[in-house]
Amino acid sequence: MTTATTTPVNNGVNTEALIGARGAFEQAPDAARFTFRSTCDWIEGTYNANAINGYFGLGQDHERSETFRIASDHPTVFAAGDRAPAPPEIVLAALASCLTGGVASVAQHRGIQLNSVRATVEGDIDMQGILGMDPDVRNGFSAIRVTFKIDADADADDIAALVAQSQKRSAVFDILTNPTNVAVNVA
Repeated sequence: MTTATTTPVNNGVNTEALIGARGAFEQAPDAARFTFRSTCDWIEGTYNANAINGYFGLGQDHERSETFRIASDHPTVFAAGDRAPAPPEIVLAALASCLTGGVASVAQHRGIQLNSVRATVEGDIDMQGILGMDPDVRNGFSAIRVTFKIDADADADDIAALVAQSQKRSAVFDILTNPTNVAVNVA
C-alpha cells in the first residue's frame, strides 16, 4: 500500500552513505563499535553545564567540528534557578530527537517526502521517589508517551510504518526500554 512519490525526495538524509556504512560494518564489525562522551561541570546549586565533543568510532578517536553544550537545572518549584531544562526533560528531548531523525531517515530510504514532523513527548514522574518519601516509588519515569504529527506524501499506513521502523532502530528508545549497565565511579 505504498504511496511514495516517484519523483526524487529530499528529506536531508544521505541514505546511500548509511547503506554504505552498513556494508562496511558487515566487513569490519569492530569498526561499528562507538563510544560517545559527555562531560558535565557543576556551576552552582542544581545548575550544570554539559559539553559534548569527542567520541571513539571506526577504530579511533574523533573530535566534533565544535563542542556542543547543554545546560541543565531544576524548576523553581524545587527551589532551583530554572536556568535550563531539567535532566529528565533532556532525556525526553533525546528520545524525540532520535525518533524524529529516524523517521526522516526511513522516509528518505523509502522514497517518502516529508513536509513536516513533530514529536510531542510526555513523561510521568512521581516526586515521592526522588525525594525519598516512598521506597516503592521509582525515581525515574513511570510512563513516557510519544505522539507524532506527520505530514508526508504517503498514506496513514506508510506513515505508521515510518514511525514503527524508527522506533525499532532508535538507540534512545532502546536505552529507555531495555536494561543498560551503568557504572558510576569516583576518580
